[in-house]
Amino acid sequence: MIPADAAARVEDLIALSERLTALVAEQSRCFEARRPQDAAAYLQEIGQLANIYRHESAKIRANPDLLTSLAPALRARLYRVTEAFDAVLARQARAVAAARFVTEGLVRAIAEEVATQRQQGGVYGAGGTTKAAPAAATAITLNQRA
Repeated sequence: MIPADAAARVEDLIALSERLTALVAEQSRCFEARRPQDAAAYLQEIGQLANIYRHESAKIRANPDLLTSLAPALRARLYRVTEAFDAVLARQARAVAAARFVTEGLVRAIAEEVATQRQQGGVYGAGGTTKAAPAAATAITLNQRA
């Protein structure tokens, strides 16, 4: 994936960026359509391409002269593709945050309902009086970092 020629390396990076942009945009559409299970189909390819993108970007950052030696049209194309990729990443971040918010709300609602159902029960104590049932352990965990 590392051509010796700077222009060829940038062409490869542009193609990689365009593919990543298309995949992340499709994944974002899945989240926006409230179908996160469909977004999972893109995870493996996005992960592989993102890793290659990270390595190639690091090589270009380590050698900025590579960009200055490019034809202005190719450099402008690289910047446009990078801006489009950044925009789709921001869109995906918003879609994922919205999905996370909804999911956390559902988990909290379920946990509150479970707690309410468990609190309604009572047991008879000494002398025939009722008292609250002992609290039972709850199997739902809320992960604040997810």
